Amino acid sequence: MKKLHIVSNRLPFSIDFNDNDPVLTPSVGGLATGMNSVYKDFNGSWIGWSGIASDTIEESKLKTIDTMLQKEGCVPVHLSATEIEEFYEGFCNNTIWPLFHYFAQYVDFHPEYWESYVAVNQIFADKILEIVEDDDYLWVHDYQLMLVPQMVKSKRPDITIGFFLHIPFPSYEIFRILPWRKQLLNGLLGADLIGFHTYDYERHFLSSVRRLFGYEIDFNEIHINERILLADAFPMGIDYKKFADETRRIHNTPVKDRSEIHLELEKYFLMDPERKLILSIDRLDYSKGIPNRLRAFERFLESNPEYLGKVTLIMLAVPSRNNVIHYQRLKRQVEELVGSINGLYGNINYTPVWYFYRSMPFQNLVELYSMCDVALITPVRDGMNLVAKEYVASRIHQNGVIILSEMAGVVKEMGEAIVINPNDEKEVEEAILQALEMEPEEQKTRMISIQERLQRYNVFKWARDFVDMLQRVNRMQKDFLAKKITPQLSNDIIARYKKTTNRAIFLDYDGTLMGFKNNPQEVQPDAELNQIIDDLTANPHNSITIISGRDKETLGRWFEGKNVNLICEHGVWLRRAKGEWQMLTNTSNSWMPMIRPILESYVDRTPGTFIEEKNYSLVWHFRRAEAELGELRAKELRNELTEMIANHNLEIMEGNKVIEVKTGGIDKGSAANNFLKNMTPDFIMAIGDDWTDEYLFSALPESAVTVKVGIKHTNAIYKVETVEAVRKFLRNIANA
Repeated sequence: MKKLHIVSNRLPFSIDFNDNDPVLTPSVGGLATGMNSVYKDFNGSWIGWSGIASDTIEESKLKTIDTMLQKEGCVPVHLSATEIEEFYEGFCNNTIWPLFHYFAQYVDFHPEYWESYVAVNQIFADKILEIVEDDDYLWVHDYQLMLVPQMVKSKRPDITIGFFLHIPFPSYEIFRILPWRKQLLNGLLGADLIGFHTYDYERHFLSSVRRLFGYEIDFNEIHINERILLADAFPMGIDYKKFADETRRIHNTPVKDRSEIHLELEKYFLMDPERKLILSIDRLDYSKGIPNRLRAFERFLESNPEYLGKVTLIMLAVPSRNNVIHYQRLKRQVEELVGSINGLYGNINYTPVWYFYRSMPFQNLVELYSMCDVALITPVRDGMNLVAKEYVASRIHQNGVIILSEMAGVVKEMGEAIVINPNDEKEVEEAILQALEMEPEEQKTRMISIQERLQRYNVFKWARDFVDMLQRVNRMQKDFLAKKITPQLSNDIIARYKKTTNRAIFLDYDGTLMGFKNNPQEVQPDAELNQIIDDLTANPHNSITIISGRDKETLGRWFEGKNVNLICEHGVWLRRAKGEWQMLTNTSNSWMPMIRPILESYVDRTPGTFIEEKNYSLVWHFRRAEAELGELRAKELRNELTEMIANHNLEIMEGNKVIEVKTGGIDKGSAANNFLKNMTPDFIMAIGDDWTDEYLFSALPESAVTVKVGIKHTNAIYKVETVEAVRKFLRNIANA
């Protein structure tokens, strides 16, 4: 890796002014912590917005700030106040944020917001293109910059690009609401590696890619023409040691040097050592489920009056987006609930809810983490939630209990927490009681397991794993390119071709000579293909064979009068150029009445599918079916057919969006060898696109030129990306 550049909406510094002079203050967030070491280790730059609108500050001060940032390895992107308003406050926070957190009722679909989002992403892309060099790596972060990967990749395909989404990726049913869904997905697909916090988000993303674009997906690999992309889950960690060390420092601080919050908490426990504290820390956002949490706590006090005066909820709500009406209403609702609970259950000596509407410095946060008995973390939707991890890291005595929403990404790593549905207030109420009454030994057992896991997978391990995977993707793509028929390789093959006089060339049809269509009967040869075939067969030294799974009637009609050999139904039928059809193997179709009803039942249950009947095989096509349903039904059908044909001489073949049942022992490889029996070719070539062609590649001599269409793993020696690339290659051969 030459250099690794980080790209995010904000740079890892905030800018303050001291006597009108700018001062840089390093950010302390998880992303800044994890990325600081990465981009410096790889001699890269951090590209992002400084946090100051470029048209609200004097030119000289802007240049001073730029110089200060550049000394820190940062490359500032300049945005105007209008761009910030429409791009960030508009599309990012009023469109993507609510939609991706499943609050569709709050989404604004203003076209001008989208236009600004595109324009600002292009500004970022242009800045990246100014500084990247050949074979650099790029790591783009979060929902503000989802178009950047494609914008960069389209201009610099040699750059290896990673993208990480720090919020949830919604299910397809939610994502499809967005008018610009395809553009956003296409932007993300410019990346070579797309990372998410959890497998659920990865699965939702792959589902949307499959449904909206129909791209082939093999586990977590996305195949797009000449590219292989990877999507994977990387649960973001924290700087575990930083929190644990700060907790130890706080505990060892002399009383006279302790903070006001620390002393206040100690005073609380001095009044009654049996008192318990429950901690709630969140940004004030509708995705955090704060009103639900307060109502559940109120239910707890109502149902368990013995805890009145003995348990207090400390609620820290960090201000957020105060100018947005939904947030103003939320703030008002939270404050009314706090007032109601304190009015009903409090007295002069007891306040059930300590409510703070402000942010707190790092030391105070750790004091709260280390001194509260229970962490109540119940978002209704959250990409990860690092508060839960910070609480665990601060529990150096291995006590404390976490009540955790099943809707938070972090729950995948914290199975030992008390997991609840944040919308079930009764369940949350019961979880609070369970947490308060949990025995110390059980607390310790649960906490140790979580701590060991989080210590291993901290923010630095998260960053290293992502970078390692980015390098692995780069190697995968280079492996593909090593087999790709480049202009030089094409010239070498043509040179071999020209030295020979008895050539056998086998060409698959669908996916090789012609692209796929929903109706297989609509893929008859076009004028360009007919010309290529005519040019190849015009050379008396060439024997051209179309070798396909198609039925003989269709291929015979399409290539009537052509000087081309036809092998059909994967090797059942052969018609030599201008000859008659002959059967290459004895076979029977007496089994069809047994299999057809099964295929028909799947046609009935899967809209868009249909059966194609050939002479000696039956094919179930699911290309027109809804993508995920089609693949699910294909797996079901394959399993059912496997049991049915166990005692029959039948085979199941999986092609591109088809399941085919045919007589066993018949394949393209054996058919090609049969065809070559009475020939002594000095040049053999085969081109095909799916796994049925792998039989052909394996059966031919090692000296044969075998070419796979697409980017799947193959036995072929060479690869080309597309049908268009095949045609270009064949035209060059025909003209040699």
